[in-house]
Amino acid sequence: MEKFELTILGCGSALPTTRHFATSQVINIREKLYMIDCGEGAQLQMRRSRLKFSRLNHVFISHLHGDHCFGLIGLISTFGLLGRTAPLYVHAPAAFGPILQSLLGFFCKGLDFRVEFYPVDTSRHALIHEDRSVSIYSIPLRHRIECCGFLFQEKATLPHIRRDMIDFYRIPICEINNIKNGMDWTTEDGTLVPNHRLTEPSAPPRSFAYCSDTCYLPELTQYIRKADLLFHEATFLHEDLARAQETFHTTARQAATLARDSQVKKLCIGHFSARYEDESLLLKEAQSIFEPTILAKENLLIKI
Repeated sequence: MEKFELTILGCGSALPTTRHFATSQVINIREKLYMIDCGEGAQLQMRRSRLKFSRLNHVFISHLHGDHCFGLIGLISTFGLLGRTAPLYVHAPAAFGPILQSLLGFFCKGLDFRVEFYPVDTSRHALIHEDRSVSIYSIPLRHRIECCGFLFQEKATLPHIRRDMIDFYRIPICEINNIKNGMDWTTEDGTLVPNHRLTEPSAPPRSFAYCSDTCYLPELTQYIRKADLLFHEATFLHEDLARAQETFHTTARQAATLARDSQVKKLCIGHFSARYEDESLLLKEAQSIFEPTILAKENLLIKI
């Protein structure tokens, strides 16, 4: 299978602690890196996770609270010091455009690469980027300011060639790509060999859904149903539901309920409030509703 991995760079909420960095994650899809949110320390955590800066070309910012974007200008400045020449594409709520240009003009004059900004309409589910490997969609969330999550949907790969059948029918190498793309084969005596005898189906496409920050939204199931991995904020325990509702955040129980109702394969919870010294309580609460739940932690690598 092609690589599809999530690395957690930071999983804390707004108040800094010695246990967690601010929110940031990197998705590796077929050796292309996509960053989701860029809190303080994200570039340091990339170093610790041994992620190659040169393979990161897209950054997706969910909303304009500082713990999700304060690290971006430092990362861009470092790219400049490293001699980057490839463009960097930043996808974020429209209000971030002028802010980004102001920061670039003050701190990052003379860059040898372009920083291109693409506004995201956080109020709707829409395709915001695609390439040969993945389609990326916005997921409308509800927070104190405009906010969205992101759905990464892997694109299907071509079927696998059956080497034994290729050798048996003596099919030349120059025809391999045609067969991968669905062509049948006709032997010298005119016998038609159907494509399904020459190939095996590729693995089904995988998906990752990212939802942070938001209050509990049961309607999210329509966007994230049967995702292979869901990351959902679980800032509070359910005993602190009143505080969660006041701040438009989610409890561990609510995150797990959404995962269960959406029939996702695995849930990773994060964005932990600094009030909790023992985050295993959050995990226990979530697993009582949805057993395949894990806790986010810095430099955690999850293979999807």
